[in-house]
Amino acid sequence: MKRNIVIAAVTAAALVGGGTATALATTGDDDRGAASRADVSVSDDGGVRDEADDRDDDRRDDSGAAAAKVTAADAVAAALADTPGTAVSAELDDEDDDGDDDGDDRRERAAWEVDVLSGDGTWHSVRIDPATGKVLASERDDDEDDTAEVRAALKGTSVDAAEAAKAAAGHGTVTSVELDDDGDHGDGRPAWEVETHASGKGEQDWRVDPKTGKVTADRSDHSDND
Repeated sequence: MKRNIVIAAVTAAALVGGGTATALATTGDDDRGAASRADVSVSDDGGVRDEADDRDDDRRDDSGAAAAKVTAADAVAAALADTPGTAVSAELDDEDDDGDDDGDDRRERAAWEVDVLSGDGTWHSVRIDPATGKVLASERDDDEDDTAEVRAALKGTSVDAAEAAKAAAGHGTVTSVELDDDGDHGDGRPAWEVETHASGKGEQDWRVDPKTGKVTADRSDHSDND
């Protein structure tokens, strides 16, 4: 009962103040006086969430990356073999939220999603099985509207998506690689953005120069939050 009162009080305070609060919740009855620590956070919308959930998410991401036998570079190669063009991004999607109830589980299983810009200017989304490298699905994507910007960013470059992924692989398992066509903070210097996962380090972001292949740490997220 005491634990419920504490959590209810913190939840009410967060709803009134519009902020986030943290409380030390106790368990057990008053006679025993036994207590155990539990970090409880109250979000702006009033939801209560154990802060350990964030650590659990990181562990699931790490395990999903480690389970993928097909690397980002391999996924790009498989996608281009099916749909010729230029790979602009590749991301390991370990939980697809767009699955239908039509009995086709190709949209529900984990997969590499590779965006390919073909020579005629059309975009295609190719899904690759992370265990076998087989093509699960390939469809035209009419939502993309930045073809000119992407082509301009790729002009004169010598490092493609697969090579960028290989360059950053020394820092951990690559889970995504994507072309930043307007540069860090819009500075006009394109780069490949690569995300890696490594045991004990979690998620890390890198930038790979599309002309030299040089890998540098991506500090943009940190500077945005300072």
